Amino acid sequence: MVPRCQIEVLYFAKSAEITGVRSETICVPQEIKAFQLWKELETLHPGLADVRNQVIFAVRQEYVELGDQQLLLQPGDEIAIIPPISGG
Repeated sequence: MVPRCQIEVLYFAKSAEITGVRSETICVPQEIKAFQLWKELETLHPGLADVRNQVIFAVRQEYVELGDQQLLLQPGDEIAIIPPISGG
């Protein structure tokens, strides 16, 4: 059985509007694939499915693709859901 840990999830812009919170603490497996972590968030907040392809996912301030990348999380890690960044 994979140990679980508490992490802090930070929501910005549209994801904060959907969830109704700017941050929350959740408990997830310490070893989890990036996409599985996103699915855990969608389970808590089904509306996030609408922005899945429009956000950037960051783990400990490092960008992560929502794919099969294995994450090794530590208690207290920050996960950020960041809106698209446009520039000009």
